[in-house]
Amino acid sequence: MTSRIHQLAHHQEFIGRHIGPNTQDTQEMLNALGVASIDELIEQTIPANIRGNTASDLGAAVTEAEALSYLKDLASHNKVFKTYIGMGYHDTHVPHVVLRNVLENPGWYTAYTPYQPEIAQGRLEGLLNFQQMIIDLTGMELANASMLDEGTAAAEAMAMCKRQMRKNKSNTFFVADDTHPQTIAVIQTRAHHFGFEVVVGNPETDLDNQDYFGALLQYPGTTGEVKDLSAIIDKIHAADALATVACDLMSLLLYKSPGAMGADVVVGTNQRFGVPMGFGGPHAGFFAFRDAYKRSAPGRIIGVSVDSHGRTALRMAMQTREQHIRREKANSNICTSQVLLALMSVFYAIYHGPEGLKRIATRIHHLTNMLATGLTEGGFTLAHGTWFDTLTVQVGANQQTIYDKAIAAEINLRKVGTDGLGISLNETTTADDLAALLAVFGIDADIDALDAKATSPITGELERKLPYMTHPVFNSYHSETEMLRYLKRLESRDLALNQAMIPLGSCTMKLNATAEMIPVTWPEFGKMHPFAPMDQAKGYSQLFEELQDMLKACTGYDAISLQPNAGSQGEYAGLVAIKKFHEANGEFDRNICLIPQSAHGTNPATAMMVSMKVVVVNCDKQGNVDLADLKAKIDTHGKHIAALMITYPSTHGVFEEGITDICDMVHAIGAQVYIDGANMNALVGVAAPGKFGGDVSHLNLHKTFCIPHGGGGPGMGPIGVGKHLEPFLAGHPVQPVPGTDPNNGTISAAPWGSASILPISWMYIKMMGAEGMKSATEYAILNANYVAKKLGEHFPILYKGKNGFVAHECLLDLRPMKEASGVTEEDFAKRLMDYGFHAPTMSFPVAGTLMIEPTESEAKVELDRFVEAMISIRNEVAKVESGEYSADNNPLVKAPHTQDDVLAAEWDRPYSREVAVRPTEFLKGHKYWPTVNRIDNVYGDRNLICTCPSIENYRED
Repeated sequence: MTSRIHQLAHHQEFIGRHIGPNTQDTQEMLNALGVASIDELIEQTIPANIRGNTASDLGAAVTEAEALSYLKDLASHNKVFKTYIGMGYHDTHVPHVVLRNVLENPGWYTAYTPYQPEIAQGRLEGLLNFQQMIIDLTGMELANASMLDEGTAAAEAMAMCKRQMRKNKSNTFFVADDTHPQTIAVIQTRAHHFGFEVVVGNPETDLDNQDYFGALLQYPGTTGEVKDLSAIIDKIHAADALATVACDLMSLLLYKSPGAMGADVVVGTNQRFGVPMGFGGPHAGFFAFRDAYKRSAPGRIIGVSVDSHGRTALRMAMQTREQHIRREKANSNICTSQVLLALMSVFYAIYHGPEGLKRIATRIHHLTNMLATGLTEGGFTLAHGTWFDTLTVQVGANQQTIYDKAIAAEINLRKVGTDGLGISLNETTTADDLAALLAVFGIDADIDALDAKATSPITGELERKLPYMTHPVFNSYHSETEMLRYLKRLESRDLALNQAMIPLGSCTMKLNATAEMIPVTWPEFGKMHPFAPMDQAKGYSQLFEELQDMLKACTGYDAISLQPNAGSQGEYAGLVAIKKFHEANGEFDRNICLIPQSAHGTNPATAMMVSMKVVVVNCDKQGNVDLADLKAKIDTHGKHIAALMITYPSTHGVFEEGITDICDMVHAIGAQVYIDGANMNALVGVAAPGKFGGDVSHLNLHKTFCIPHGGGGPGMGPIGVGKHLEPFLAGHPVQPVPGTDPNNGTISAAPWGSASILPISWMYIKMMGAEGMKSATEYAILNANYVAKKLGEHFPILYKGKNGFVAHECLLDLRPMKEASGVTEEDFAKRLMDYGFHAPTMSFPVAGTLMIEPTESEAKVELDRFVEAMISIRNEVAKVESGEYSADNNPLVKAPHTQDDVLAAEWDRPYSREVAVRPTEFLKGHKYWPTVNRIDNVYGDRNLICTCPSIENYRED
């Protein structure tokens, strides 16, 4: 009876829902490959000396209901107090129309980075709106499409100031002492590895008689003071340096903008614009700057261009700055941003509109004025005479007593120095909260009287006078009906995983299951301040410990750091640990990083960020690292080599047989091996990098471990390290991370990065268990080999392993086709849109190729539909080769086709409208329509416009 119950329960397990192919599909695919079993396929694919059941410590899978119940209990151990700590993190109200229709909507959160802009016009419009909002509020000329957080945005600003001020030979960066401490820590870490000196001081007195290339000012200051920075910025400019201002976005609705004071760069976070605190993230950092600096700005910028019919269309501008092209010459190693969170914040702004936002800011400020009046009338002294939402109360020897009294009342305050308490009010604060706060200070307040007496400290010179957010998009969608429809219109212009497979090589667009996503919006996780006392975050603490153990089991490493909040940050954290390891051993002259040709483009950019010199190692004709060239490079550079960064399996889509030899060669000279974890989806459960030679790897949780890509962010990039590197993991100056040393530096603004999305990966691993995680890898390899086998009859597969199989992705070589027909890989990619698919990765890592990764989540029926589309397009190319279609008038060069194309009265093409938009049977039942034709990239860069066009350009509206 028990076995029967277990057998029935097995069908409730999550594994069969995550993995696409069923038993019959599996057998048919194995037959097509000529292997008897998945075990045989894995034996033929993965080198025997690294192969094994490596995730057995994970234990058995649990059901969705069991996992959610356990995690809900875990979450209940977090105590959600009223929190007034501030420091850039504030409680907020997420508009429900945004919560349900964006954050909880797979149409938004499963989209990929908009490299194919014709099928990403919805989120591109949202990001353009975001840029416009940031430009308006900061008073700057340009803004990018978001950064990872405020701290790293400030660090990127420092680096940009240095790039921009080449004639200024100083290596010193000045930071105002009233900057948020976590921001100072991130800057100091980044500066140390760039070889910069950071001076922290009072900008009014300490900028004199000093050389520096740039300075960072906080506005308002971390303890609440607001002052006009114009004179200080003038002094910075007089020293031939650039001024960066880190500011609070909400305050700019009432206070003078940094741009109006002369700032060169403005950074901050959008968190309080409708994004939960989430114990530190994910949040959208913002980055605004002068137009003159656009070529050296980090991150992505959305620009306005035109399509092939001359109609307005959006795209990522200046894409040649991307890391996979510029590599070590890139402005930054950041290859993602925080798209989903940036969109939430701008939708919050659109929903409220400029007047609604001003009301929110005015209410926060008025409550702060009331609190200030109540405190001063109660006999307390305030540290500053100006403020927006933050007061620092001087309490002397009573600091701990009042702080403890607040904790007893379930209120979190901030300790400032040894004699101050900080209070930062927010959008959720009420009059009752004010009374409770004053009671903590022993004041029995008459709230109505305070309401009548309170006055603002904003003076005429500090008051905002310039208009903002005047574009119609910010003034049109204030009813829920209109907002709902606007969000739906934008969503319909994008292609996401809820519509079709996104077969991007090296980006692993796998299922982000609904059960995994549910805990993200639980208040027990969302309403936690990252600097709340840890005894209030016991649920989070246990979650971190359990997830770290899971990731150790998946990778074979001895320790995990959860701080890096993107894969790029993980790479950086890993190289910092390696560098500090060598320095601890007295080896300060190890400054070379070996990087194979097949590496990810972020690798060389990251190496440059820790002041390592990049030496490229060649690949052989099979796509493997050339062992002879590696040996030659090792012989040449010897003990100057700090690390080798290698992606495994390689971006060429093969398991290199010599990986252990490569690791041994590097270790023999005392260097470290960094194994890029971007392709962990081909390793978990079958081979562990921490066991076959890796010293450190970053893990893209937004790839292998199911956190969704969100249209280009959020991401998480924890690192796993060997025991010898564990002492060098990043710490945090505000909220200590157990087992770490703050002197190792700080990578991200929050101690555990984007903590609120970690439950997604926890849920995934828990519901898959040891068996499921291993099966996911096996099916990723099976699906990729099935697609390679089917397409290999029509296209050359560029690289294969020694037994003729690929890893979890394959490279299709389109160069012979291009030479014979003139049809390019871009034509192929755009034509796939007409078939309802996002293109595979184009021209990376080899120009003229498509890199395909189907993932384990896709069923055979979807794989077959994709194969059918690819073969159909290849047949269209054959008609170009034969002359049936001309080179300048065929379905590929005209792709993608829009509804306007097929509804036009004239049709002057040698193929039918049916062939244009419904070339397969499936498309007669379901059709995704690109909303613009092919976008002119050159026009967009030559006529760079990164602000919202006039409303007439939005034809649908």
